[in-house]
Amino acid sequence: EGYKRSLPPVLDAHVTTLLTAIILFYFGLGPVKGFATTQIIGILLSLFCGILVSRWITEWFTSKKKHLEYFTGVSKKVFKHAKFKFIEYRKYAYVVSMIVLALGIAAYFNGFDQGVEFKGGRSYKINFKKKVDVEQVRKDLRNTFDGESPIIKTIGDNSTLDITTSYMITNSGQGVDSVVLTRLMSGLKNHLPPGISYEKFDKEYKQESKTVLPSISDDLLNGAKKATVFAIIIIFLYIFIRFRDWRYSLGTVVALLHDVLVTLAVFSFARTVVPFPLEIDQHFIAALLTVIGFSMNDTVIVFDRIREDSRLMPNSPRGEIINRAINETLSRTVMTSLTVFLTILILFLVGGETTKGFAFAM
Repeated sequence: EGYKRSLPPVLDAHVTTLLTAIILFYFGLGPVKGFATTQIIGILLSLFCGILVSRWITEWFTSKKKHLEYFTGVSKKVFKHAKFKFIEYRKYAYVVSMIVLALGIAAYFNGFDQGVEFKGGRSYKINFKKKVDVEQVRKDLRNTFDGESPIIKTIGDNSTLDITTSYMITNSGQGVDSVVLTRLMSGLKNHLPPGISYEKFDKEYKQESKTVLPSISDDLLNGAKKATVFAIIIIFLYIFIRFRDWRYSLGTVVALLHDVLVTLAVFSFARTVVPFPLEIDQHFIAALLTVIGFSMNDTVIVFDRIREDSRLMPNSPRGEIINRAINETLSRTVMTSLTVFLTILILFLVGGETTKGFAFAM
């Protein structure tokens, strides 16, 4: 009975996210297409595990006459009989939402720090002839390049690095290339032999260099815009067909935009405050898409319970039904969010600097 009742909301939550991922795969380029591919695989695996594997484990326990305890001492007190009056405080939530909306719009005018993918840059392949600490190299170069965080990729082991920087990329005068290379050498001095000359660094340690054009071109930006519009339309229509009420569709889209605006505001206003880069790059795109997926998943689960409770309590006030539905799904909402939060927190604390922006947004 439990699996039968939970199948529709699980399918709805996964299908809405899957449709978005397919649209992103079709319109996206580069990192966006890669993210969409991973997301499609993840959704299908999650659906397989949620519907089949977990049920098999449950039935295995049941056939062995072993009792599955779904509540702990803590969760019994907090969630099992939760009766929080969410609707009574809706006016306060409206104020918060209006502030979020205002900050999201203000973020557009406040601007963002653009990553190398948007601005373009210069790429250098450096062979250090020994293994180096990549994070320390990144920290040293960030100080040298006036706070601009370069993209660093290892080639083979940590003795050869591909370093891409957008430092002075807008300058087109003569000698700019040599100025940037001198800065690069200065930033790498702790990882090079003492007293090395510019000529020796250029000939022996710098294996190749090239100017990187912005990979997120007009085509990709136009693709992202089309993907966003199509995704919103498809989600609206799918929810309308499943719930037969346009208010559920509108609610899902508003919740989705609400969470996206929070992420935009964080990346715009916190970029000068936090001690790590918050740039519009492939990590930002990944964070935004992940937030959209999470937003839809949780919203659809709550809406599905509202629909179910509306049938069970046809004469009850609307506010009472919504309160009950949110309280009934509260344990699921908190548990899924908390497990992801703990994972992201670990990534934020011990992960590299390049993933800090993504983790912070999440």
